[in-house]
Amino acid sequence: MKKLSMFQLSLLVTFGGLAIAGVLIFSLAIGGGDSNTVGAIKIWGTLDQGAFAVVMRQAAETHPELSQVTYEQRDASTFDADLTNALASGTGPDLFLLRQDYALKNAGKVSTIPFSAISKAQFENTFIEAANPFLAQNGVIAVPIFADPLILYWNKDMLASAGYAQAPKYWDELYQIAQKITKKNDSGTLVKSAIALGEYKNVTNAKDILATLILQAGGDITAYDNAGRLIPALAPRAGVTSVQSAASALRFFTEFADPSKNHYSWSRSLPESQKAFAAGDVAIYIGYASEAPFITRTNPNLNFGFAPLPQIRPGSNTINTAHVWGLAASRAGKNPGGATTVAFLLVSADIGGTLSSALGIPSARRDILNKPAQGNEDFFNKQVIAAYSWLDPDPEKTAVLFRAMIENTTSGALLVADAVQRADQELGQILGL
Repeated sequence: MKKLSMFQLSLLVTFGGLAIAGVLIFSLAIGGGDSNTVGAIKIWGTLDQGAFAVVMRQAAETHPELSQVTYEQRDASTFDADLTNALASGTGPDLFLLRQDYALKNAGKVSTIPFSAISKAQFENTFIEAANPFLAQNGVIAVPIFADPLILYWNKDMLASAGYAQAPKYWDELYQIAQKITKKNDSGTLVKSAIALGEYKNVTNAKDILATLILQAGGDITAYDNAGRLIPALAPRAGVTSVQSAASALRFFTEFADPSKNHYSWSRSLPESQKAFAAGDVAIYIGYASEAPFITRTNPNLNFGFAPLPQIRPGSNTINTAHVWGLAASRAGKNPGGATTVAFLLVSADIGGTLSSALGIPSARRDILNKPAQGNEDFFNKQVIAAYSWLDPDPEKTAVLFRAMIENTTSGALLVADAVQRADQELGQILGL
């Protein structure tokens, strides 16, 4: 034990006081490393490789055990398939960045950290609420490191021209804003839109927006039953008193694509909403904080600002959502113990905070988010603190489900309640019920 003491003390200090001595003992014992190194560790992720390289090089100067750690940026569109194939062939990474909505789907690829090493209470006290999908029944699937909140982007010039000095705080304000800002040409085609809501195909983040509306309305998408099974929760169950949260959220979302409504503001014939906002043709856009650099590069002259997501009036609780990335140790990795140790080092207060700043993405740690910050960083941090998430069994399959729920409503193929009921049934099939 004396051999481990210096490294153990160093990691305890850098992790900001979290009692993870059990993790260190567990990981080093399995990894067989000494006090100076954890061996070669390969990390895969979809975030910027340049930022990682700079921070890792600096961190290795004070943490020599990171000297053989490398990070490789992979294509986000093929990441899941590439990871599966690489792990099957034995060429995969020791650690990989896992997003919280993929936690259930990819849990079988992960070497889970047992609660005897890091307790559920320690996890919840250290990391944000939206990171909870990384908690499994037998331990921690991934160690949270970054969080990317869903926020409201607003075109200051377009809103000012309609008499608005601020972005809307409540969803019902959009009705009047849409009537004042949305413009049509002589043939009735939309040429300027207040907000991109109502469709799926050309509304960036449509699934996440609708899911957030459901959560804000007091609903759930999935939930555990009394037997500990994950079940669909979009539609009320027999014998359960429940408001039609999903139905009310879906109705609100799709109304903005209904030409018969006074607040009609979006059509599936329009460009993709992120690009339309960047072009100055949409006043309000809902996207992730990480999208800001793309919007700025696309149109450096666009006068836009950030605001929290609107809430449902009167709204006693603020509910937002976020993408959360965690570092997961591969079950097929050659050095699982070293990988676990590296994961905790990288999410420590000093290294994790530096990585967060370099990438421009907020930390998933409560203590870092609670530190004083300036400008956009302070705003993004506050949105992460209010972020929640839901347990998604398979993001690709549920995306199809959400699309069908929206398009069945906008096309008139199904009534809102029936579209929700069908989505709930399909969600049950995805869950294997």
